[in-house]
Amino acid sequence: MAKSLSISSRSARYEAATWRDYYELTKPNVVMLLLLTALVGMCLATPQWVETTVLLAGLLGIGMLSASAAVINHVVDHRIDSMMARTFNRPVAKGKVSIPNALVFAVCLAVVGFAILALWVNMLTAWLTLASLVGYAFVYTMFLKRATPQNIVIGGLAGAAPPLLGWTAVTGEVHSHALLLVLIVFTWTPPHFWALAIHREKDYAKAKIPMLPVTHGVAFTKTSVLLYTVLLSLVCLLPYLIGMSDLIYLIGSTMLNGGFLYYALKLKFAPTNQTAMQTFRFSIIHLMVLFVILLLDHYVPLSL
Repeated sequence: MAKSLSISSRSARYEAATWRDYYELTKPNVVMLLLLTALVGMCLATPQWVETTVLLAGLLGIGMLSASAAVINHVVDHRIDSMMARTFNRPVAKGKVSIPNALVFAVCLAVVGFAILALWVNMLTAWLTLASLVGYAFVYTMFLKRATPQNIVIGGLAGAAPPLLGWTAVTGEVHSHALLLVLIVFTWTPPHFWALAIHREKDYAKAKIPMLPVTHGVAFTKTSVLLYTVLLSLVCLLPYLIGMSDLIYLIGSTMLNGGFLYYALKLKFAPTNQTAMQTFRFSIIHLMVLFVILLLDHYVPLSL
């Protein structure tokens, strides 16, 4: 009788799931940032404006496959999420959405997204986007995240792919400039995520996830954040140095990198309880504004 009541209660809880719960599963804020980088990749691939069909179908397909990866991440990490203060209210961890329902949702998003890219964009973009899904949802989430403190460094490649996906959507080919955009996001990812990991170090330790602050200590992680931020500042100079961008980008990226370096230095040498989270939040602004500046520079080139 008690078992029957438990099953009935669980079913009622799942039935209470709303569209907002499924929307939350897709990590919309993360996906929107990824789509911004994909949009910039599209625009930088051509001197003209991107063809409307490619623009809309490309962003929709990339967005749906990225959302599918996010849903799978919720499913795979639901036990971990339930133990962490930042994530315990997520729909699968909280029990608002069942694992089978979430997986069906993820498969539907992936199939429709892949079909859109294959039919209205090109197969190269479709396969590369699917590979990014596999890299993030399976290689990173299922294996790397639990296996090594360098998880975010290695797994960050999947999250850095959208600029390349945007570029291939327009041109149908891989270009060195697109790979440079990927390198920027790839280098940005460790200091971005490790700042959050420092702030949530106790949560990761409780969940037994070998994030860098857990395995090597907070002090070592702060040094790593600073060194990666210096490296990011150098990488961000490359678009200007190779003639991919002009003066607007040089000025804008220099200011943004200066801001990131300020927070990284403060985190290392004069932190408060909020510095790690402030660094994390600024890193999001950094990447978002950096790509907007790349877009502005592309359409309004100014040279010395």
